[in-house]
Amino acid sequence: MTFDPDAAGAPGSGIFGLPFTRDQAGIVLLPVPFDATTSYGHGTARGPDAIFDASMQVDLYDRRLGRIYERGIYMEPSDETIASLSESARALAAPLIEAGGADPKKDAAAIAKIDAAGERVAAFTYDHTVRVLKEGKVPGLVGGDHSTPLGAIRACAELVKGGLGILHIDAHMDFREAYEGFTYSHASIMYNVLKSVPGVSKLVQIGIRDFGEGEMDFGIEQGSRVHTCYDDQWAEQMLRGTAFEDLCKDAIARLPQDVYISFDIDGLDPALCPRTGTPVPGGLSFHEASLLLWTLKQSGRRVVGFDLVEVCPGADDEWDANVGARILYKLCGTVT
Repeated sequence: MTFDPDAAGAPGSGIFGLPFTRDQAGIVLLPVPFDATTSYGHGTARGPDAIFDASMQVDLYDRRLGRIYERGIYMEPSDETIASLSESARALAAPLIEAGGADPKKDAAAIAKIDAAGERVAAFTYDHTVRVLKEGKVPGLVGGDHSTPLGAIRACAELVKGGLGILHIDAHMDFREAYEGFTYSHASIMYNVLKSVPGVSKLVQIGIRDFGEGEMDFGIEQGSRVHTCYDDQWAEQMLRGTAFEDLCKDAIARLPQDVYISFDIDGLDPALCPRTGTPVPGGLSFHEASLLLWTLKQSGRRVVGFDLVEVCPGADDEWDANVGARILYKLCGTVT
């Protein structure tokens, strides 16, 4: 049967209503329904399924990126063991979070179990990403909270010779060391990357507007390895006449040839993602995020992998998932 990209998604079709099998796909998406340590809002473990459902409403032709679907996009079935692990680890973490964070001595047993769950998720995403890369395909991860892509980033960094760059879109630096006592906290992902993945040679952060002084100091201590684009600085520069595209070009020029994109949905204006775990005023508009990804594509850099995390669906509407599905499709469009 001939596929019609302008038709409604057929029942039983894949993500975005596409007909591709895993073997036919050039991009393989891994859902990771895990959010044990989210410290404010909760529910991003439901993000992958909600994004899949909302993706059926995404039109498949993009004015800039063209026929993204022709790359072949396939989303793996959700692994119920990860969802179950999230629930059990969350049950342990929730009272510790409510108490203001874990006590290293009193809560040592619970912390060990929660950290073990984080290690299992990292191993799961690492193994899957290695398998996809060995097949000559591009891996994409759909979270879940921002702790989930650590293993995927580690696998991509091992692939690249000469250093992997990360384009990190987020409201937060994520430089907290074991935030609230949890080694694999959603707020610690980039700290863990910089400490444990030496193959990452450059981290460029965009949208940053909520952070602790210690996080800022940690970033400065990394020297040229980290370049942080503060949201308020970009806003001031644009108010003084600098074009947003020029800011994007300057940031992207700092990245090496091979790039991994880590996209936390709270990097966007929270009007676009009101239910995400830690919304912060400011951030990128949808059009700005789209132009940023287009500018990366136009730079000629190779996207070796990506993630989209922290999408939290609502119980009564699909707005957050709707936006998430469209960002996910554009992330697929950055792949050559």
